[in-house]
Amino acid sequence: MSVKKWKFRSGKASWCYVFDAPGSTREKRKQIRVTGFESKGKAQAAEAIRRIEEQKKYELAQTQPVPETLPTTLAMLLAEFLKEHAAKKLALKTTERYRQQLPYISAALMSTPLGQIKPVHLSREWTRLLESGGHTRKMKESRPLSAKTVRNIAGMVSSAFARGIKWGLVEMNPVTNSEPPKVQKHMAIALTPSQQQLVMEAASGPWCMRAYLEIAAATGCRRGDLLALRWSDIQDGRLTVERSLSQTKGRLEFKTTKTGKPRSVALPTSAIDTLQVHRAQQDALRQQFGADYRSDLDLVFAGPNGEALRPDSISGSVSALFKRLKINKPKGAALHLLRHTYTSVLLASGVPVPAVSARLGHSSVRTTQEIYAHMITGQDDEAAKAWEEYQRKAGDNYLKAGSLKV
Repeated sequence: MSVKKWKFRSGKASWCYVFDAPGSTREKRKQIRVTGFESKGKAQAAEAIRRIEEQKKYELAQTQPVPETLPTTLAMLLAEFLKEHAAKKLALKTTERYRQQLPYISAALMSTPLGQIKPVHLSREWTRLLESGGHTRKMKESRPLSAKTVRNIAGMVSSAFARGIKWGLVEMNPVTNSEPPKVQKHMAIALTPSQQQLVMEAASGPWCMRAYLEIAAATGCRRGDLLALRWSDIQDGRLTVERSLSQTKGRLEFKTTKTGKPRSVALPTSAIDTLQVHRAQQDALRQQFGADYRSDLDLVFAGPNGEALRPDSISGSVSALFKRLKINKPKGAALHLLRHTYTSVLLASGVPVPAVSARLGHSSVRTTQEIYAHMITGQDDEAAKAWEEYQRKAGDNYLKAGSLKV
């Protein structure tokens, strides 16, 4: 054993031990030295214990998995993006949608080294996806993908490259200069008063469907916002929207609102009356289920036992209702028509766009203006009237001036 007596400059002496750490080589030598022992025997005993400890550490390190290599291809970057960012920072629904989009990207592009991917490669891929990027259910024949789907895929790839820049994996985002397809904007349509009344009267599905539809129509709230609403969120004739219910294949998730900010919405008297009747019916169910009722969730719109309703089941019931009533609607937008109808009524009544935007929970007034530009007619009419009035007054003044000269 390498035990010896060590003398300090002060003249004092103590025993110490020194040995090469396990795994040391001539090129990379690491020594372990400890001093301060009163006797040779204590130094030897301490050295024996330390050698065993260092040997165990070395053997454990040898059995540890080798650190994963850094992403070098698009497939590896997307996998890393989903694992280290999307799954930890984004909503489950968003991550699930990203995973569903992966199979659409061509194998050739996925295997391309990151540094070799140029904007032109991506532009070609967007074109391919538009022409034949999808598959039928039997996965035998290719079919075109919609411009919206292709643009969503481009958005995912762009987000992955943006994260790759932060990780130091790439220096630029080639998606920025590629040319994903532009999505044609559709004009938001609204229900007529008679159509909306017909929908309410014919409501079917979950026991609370009519109350849910009436509050949706009276507030313009999104599907998930109302399904996450708690009774504690309703105070003094106002409801506070601060979370939303999202559905993935594996679970239901309460998350923040679409903008990440809470908002307060004043309730009309008719909506307050609807909620009072609805709560009385829910209280009856609560007594019926007793201890099995999920009172802890405190949900306004829930299943008979208080459990959260699945958003997709609500949308499915409303779509079936519209089909039964033969009410035309854009694809997959039956429930959203109530939101559009609500907005059209406010705008037609002259409610300022910023106020409408705040009630809808849009991220900015610009979003409201872009979606509902064709509905914002009240202010334009007022502008025309103002100009007409200006012209009339100008003419009157001109005539008066002329008469004075005469």
